[in-house]
Amino acid sequence: MENKEEQFDVELKAYPFAIVGFFITDKEPQNSFREELSAEEMEKIQELIKKYIFKEGVEVVIAPFVVPPDQVNDALNQLANQVFNNDLEEGN
Repeated sequence: MENKEEQFDVELKAYPFAIVGFFITDKEPQNSFREELSAEEMEKIQELIKKYIFKEGVEVVIAPFVVPPDQVNDALNQLANQVFNNDLEEGN
């Protein structure tokens, strides 16, 4: 098994991706998502996406929210900041 020093020799890059679809409802978009989604459930969703869409060795981080088309770049930047700031705080 590699030690942490060897792991840092490889430069990892994050790339945004989208799974595009529609949901159809008579509710407002913000009232359509479950609020009680647990961290464990979110992790299961991430693992399914990772397993069935990406090749081995790729990590996936997701955040479920509705983003108007003109705000996609801002939303992706916010997600990236959250992911990478958490990694820095944890010492990863």
